[in-house]
Amino acid sequence: MIRLAEAVLLLFCAGAVVTHFDGPLSAAPDKPKQTTEKKEKMSREEKRRQKAAQKENESAFKKWIDEEVPYIITKEERDAFKKLSTDEEKETFVEDFWNRRNPNPGSQENEFKEEYYRRIAYANEHFASGIPGWKADRGQIYIMYGPADEVDSHPSGGTYVRPQEEGGGQTSTYPFETWRYRYIEGIGENVMLEFVDPTMTGEYHLTIDPGEKDALLHVPNAGLTDMESMGMSTKAARFTRTDGMTIGQAMGGTPESMEEFTRLDLYAKIFKPPAVKLKDMQAVVTSRLSADLLPFEVRTDYLRVTAETVLTPVTVQVAHRDLQFQNKEGVRHATLDIYGQVNNPGGRLITTFDDGVSLDVPEDEFQRYVAFKLVYQKTLPLKPGRYKLSVVVKDESSGRIGTLDLGLVVPHFNDDTLSSSSLILADLIQALPTNQVGSGMFVIGGTKVRPSVNQTFTRTQKLGIFMQVYNLGIDPKTHHPSVDVTYDITKDGKQVLEQPEDTSQWKTPVQQITLEKQLPLQTLAPGKYNVQIKVTDKVRNQTVSPAASFQLN
Repeated sequence: MIRLAEAVLLLFCAGAVVTHFDGPLSAAPDKPKQTTEKKEKMSREEKRRQKAAQKENESAFKKWIDEEVPYIITKEERDAFKKLSTDEEKETFVEDFWNRRNPNPGSQENEFKEEYYRRIAYANEHFASGIPGWKADRGQIYIMYGPADEVDSHPSGGTYVRPQEEGGGQTSTYPFETWRYRYIEGIGENVMLEFVDPTMTGEYHLTIDPGEKDALLHVPNAGLTDMESMGMSTKAARFTRTDGMTIGQAMGGTPESMEEFTRLDLYAKIFKPPAVKLKDMQAVVTSRLSADLLPFEVRTDYLRVTAETVLTPVTVQVAHRDLQFQNKEGVRHATLDIYGQVNNPGGRLITTFDDGVSLDVPEDEFQRYVAFKLVYQKTLPLKPGRYKLSVVVKDESSGRIGTLDLGLVVPHFNDDTLSSSSLILADLIQALPTNQVGSGMFVIGGTKVRPSVNQTFTRTQKLGIFMQVYNLGIDPKTHHPSVDVTYDITKDGKQVLEQPEDTSQWKTPVQQITLEKQLPLQTLAPGKYNVQIKVTDKVRNQTVSPAASFQLN
């Protein structure tokens, strides 16, 4: 305390001397007052900034709990999170939350987390109606349990022949889907779930009453069951049941799966967060980056999942001619190891990925194959913000190593503003079969999208264009989005192609659309081109016009 007082006294004296020689004595008393007012003003401004930052962090954590992990967080975890007071404690909790679910303890790469956010993205794209897809019943079930093993879909409803357990006979239905899972841990085998859209708006909900999909349920003498047609029962009897169903009496009895308590038990369990098996763990990964000897290219794209999570595909491309192939019994073989690491600006490790890619080429095809390129992709769920991405590639045969550091600016997608994902120029856009939807390299929802990392194409290829558009307005009269989309390609500032998108396909109340287009290039001359997609939301009167360039050889 004495030293501090001495230092203050010396500073005060120094200030007094300066005042005495540099200005009139009458001005001296005002300067400490001005300094104090300035400090108070700065202090108020700093407090305001700190309060705003704290409010923003609290909002981000609340969204994480309420919008990102509400289906998988347990009651005990939620209660524990509510007791935390500091941002550091909450950030540690989030890390431990995902670590407990990591199927490979000790690895920074968390397949569970990556798959979880892929499912949210798929749900938003395929199950949205008047609400985001992740909030819909089908979206919730898909996020928690993945794709069903079998799906019986009736998107338009129509004529339906009931099975005997529902009473038999023919009727008409609202749109509905039946999902079958062969096995769900904690629930059992042959799990059947039925979703019905009785409002015809695209908003399906899970039902425990098989009769809810019957569009003729309240129409007298229409859509009768077998027993009703034979006069052995009446349609009115459906409404006097005490088990919560409105189906007709079955001939031959009711199966156990349709018993009242069986159905109620399934409904209660299906929405319960899955049990957490893995213990807390923390892995530390260190790497030492080498000189840039093996050339390669990296591209990053950004696709919204929620307001606080963005899917970030990292695409790595290495030319085959830069790899060393070993000849093994008439087959050329090469292996490329790929390591990636994401850190925040403060150097804190966020996530890593580590994979090996092997190439095997018959000797007689090698000369043609060597002109191709190896393309690898890893999709990372990241929060909006700034990061440093470090990528290391190593050719196992030659030992050559290449490194690259990139700055990432993961965008924040506002909930009330028209926005879009990255505009991806792809050398491959392909619809996937049902069993491959939502997983694997280059997969976005139900489509395989392989970006052209250096955005170079030949005239024999097709230019693939992929982009998602978010937060479209819904017309209150038609309950549909109203949007104009135009693809524009220019060369040297001159337009060479203008093509409008057929928007008649978007006749459901969705706020997110996916644009996929493949354009032939054989009629274009070699050179550099610019692609721009203009999207105009006529409901909100907002426009986005992302652009990208490509080289045509």
